[in-house]
Amino acid sequence: MKIAILGTRGIPNHYGGFEQFAEFFSVFMRESGHEVLVYNSHNHPYQENFFKEVQIIHCYDPETKIGTAGQFIYDLNCILDSRKRNFDIILQLGYTSNSIWHFLLPKKAIIITNMDGLEWKRTKYSKSVQRVLKYAEKLAVKSSNYLVSDSIGIQKYLKEKYHQDSTYIPYGAFLFDEPNEEITATHNLTKFNYNMILARLEPENNIETILDGVASSNDETVIIVIGNHNTKFGNYLKEKFKTKKSIRFIGVVYNLNHLNNLRYYSNLYFHGHSVGGTNPSLLEAMASKALIIAHKNEFNSAILKDNAYYFSNSDEVHILILKIKKKDNLQLIQNNFDAIKADYNWEKINGAYLQLFQKSIAENN
Repeated sequence: MKIAILGTRGIPNHYGGFEQFAEFFSVFMRESGHEVLVYNSHNHPYQENFFKEVQIIHCYDPETKIGTAGQFIYDLNCILDSRKRNFDIILQLGYTSNSIWHFLLPKKAIIITNMDGLEWKRTKYSKSVQRVLKYAEKLAVKSSNYLVSDSIGIQKYLKEKYHQDSTYIPYGAFLFDEPNEEITATHNLTKFNYNMILARLEPENNIETILDGVASSNDETVIIVIGNHNTKFGNYLKEKFKTKKSIRFIGVVYNLNHLNNLRYYSNLYFHGHSVGGTNPSLLEAMASKALIIAHKNEFNSAILKDNAYYFSNSDEVHILILKIKKKDNLQLIQNNFDAIKADYNWEKINGAYLQLFQKSIAENN
């Protein structure tokens, strides 16, 4: 098979969940004997033409110059390039800025789209942008040959809203069982004596709610916030909580080994994501034996079940901060670790995508 992966900023991962999946899956498919091309933003820090024998196509991306509108131009450039390459399958990761160009997708390629989360619900977008995204979602459903849902909640939504079947394939994670406490020292932290948040600093990730609970508790345990804080919302949060010395905004950490160690040695790991499907960072927290305090919603509870504590508001965060300790919840942690081993390992996830690809080829021949 000749396969293209569109919809990410590129590999190796320097941004988020889709990029991480694209990195792992593309390498898996190449090692399985298939020809794989991944589209990268020309701004991506990795400028080589191959990554572990996966071919990289660098396309012009003006997002850094003109903002969100640049994503639409980047996706257009990727789709136009894909018309020249005679792909068997094009895997689109997300739909937000590429579905408006669906009529330009190569006619002979099988289009498989991972529908991501409910993008139009994200509060960072204005009402007009939310309407555009809802329309884009509809276009993506209509223009794809096959749909992938990364959570049962998204699969149910697509069936009820569009009467469309989709294949449920969640994200995966690698089990982490080689901790190195020296890494915590590089961040001036003491093992099991700090809490953490790892997320994009956006309103729907409930970071403000969590930090409000932290601040009101007057607990002096350090909480680190990992994510790009040099944004409008990030600057707002830094200003709001500037007097709380226990709250540390430490920026982006892309080194997966460092992240895994920070998760492993944390006391409480807050996961505030409230929009979308299975979040990769949640699975990685489970695989790193973090004790998870998650926002209460169907997406998180479908993965964590009874093996986490949940919050809906800052008052509940306040109570949990004062009451819960990692050392008292080792069975919950082990249950989540076992779930990764059984259900969310990369071998199983990559195999499920390969099986879908093979099925789609067979059905279209």
